[in-house]
Amino acid sequence: MSEAKKRKVHTSEFKAKVGLEAVRGVKTINEIGQEYGVHPVQVGQWKKAIQEQAKTLFEGKRGPKPLAAHREPELLYSEIGKLKVELDWLKKKSGVSQS
Repeated sequence: MSEAKKRKVHTSEFKAKVGLEAVRGVKTINEIGQEYGVHPVQVGQWKKAIQEQAKTLFEGKRGPKPLAAHREPELLYSEIGKLKVELDWLKKKSGVSQS
């Protein structure tokens, strides 16, 4: 019986390097696969992953933050509550009647 082939485990840096080279388009996917010893289908998958996830690099850099919009009223109401409690305490301590 022949020995079972072990899968190669590539680092994320290697995958990025090969995928970016495929994105550049200077060489064909087959040429890149031969050069790095990776199956062309795998090179294509890494290229596709880079293209799909490239947009996430620039998310959240500018513009409104969607999560902050939902929390802002919550934070403002809590601040109002704190200020009311503080005002009541100050009125009580100073002797001013509450109306």
